[in-house]
Amino acid sequence: MNTKDKFYFKLLKEQITVTFLKSHNAPDSIEAWKGEEIALFQEDLFTKVKAKVSEKWFYTYFKNTPDKLPRIDMLNLLSKYVEQSNWNTFKSNHETPITQIPKTTKSKYLLFGLIPIALLVWFGFNTKNEFQFCFVENLSDNPIVKIPLDIKILSKGESPIGFKTDSLGCFTYSSADDYIKFVVKSPYHKTDTIVRFIENNKNQKIQLEADDYALMLKFYTDGNVTDWNKHKRGLRNLISDEAIIYQLHSKNIGVELFSKEDFIQLLTVPTSNLKRIKVLEKTLKNGKIVKLKFITL
Repeated sequence: MNTKDKFYFKLLKEQITVTFLKSHNAPDSIEAWKGEEIALFQEDLFTKVKAKVSEKWFYTYFKNTPDKLPRIDMLNLLSKYVEQSNWNTFKSNHETPITQIPKTTKSKYLLFGLIPIALLVWFGFNTKNEFQFCFVENLSDNPIVKIPLDIKILSKGESPIGFKTDSLGCFTYSSADDYIKFVVKSPYHKTDTIVRFIENNKNQKIQLEADDYALMLKFYTDGNVTDWNKHKRGLRNLISDEAIIYQLHSKNIGVELFSKEDFIQLLTVPTSNLKRIKVLEKTLKNGKIVKLKFITL
């Protein structure tokens, strides 16, 4: 995205914010909007221009700095949302052609115009890198939102910095470094250490392995039959009736085929085997698991 496109798209986001705030309460910066504000904006956009944007799209283009503009059809719809007929009209209504500046003052405007450009260049070399990560369950790819995850940022020569994920299962961190290293953990997920570089930080979605042993042990010790049955129903809905499920044995001693019900039983009884299960690969079709490979370590 060139400088001119960045300017107009930034201006469009500001106008969208102004339009939305006329009838809703939200932070003055669209980058600060979270779950409820995003959902209300999605509804307002559809009501006014019959357009829909996903939460992922919102994060890509509104909460982050995108590498390129959205598609022209979406730019036209967003322009209509701010009461402009299309994207080209929006741009033409927000530009000040240099031919309109009087000749006697043209040089002065050009001189002052160079100052912010110089400042932008200077700040460009001093800006921080923004990292954003959203966490999903390794089996279902659903966002992890029921409990906040604990994040520990590991910076060289510094004590760890603690964060928690937000209501969308995400967290954002700014750093002068071009990479980030952090540990993520929760009571019901296996602890993992993540390292990412800024050039690979586009819409990062990180899968976490559920600690089913800890989860089922909690259900049993609490006598929580309701949640235990709900968990079993969730697994039944997630796994196709025709799913092919393999257990790979260590030391290459063979492969065992599991039925759907046998695998669900394995995941819903807190035995020592459950504690050692690791999913190696899964294939989804129409939102259901149709093939899965796992190993007991």
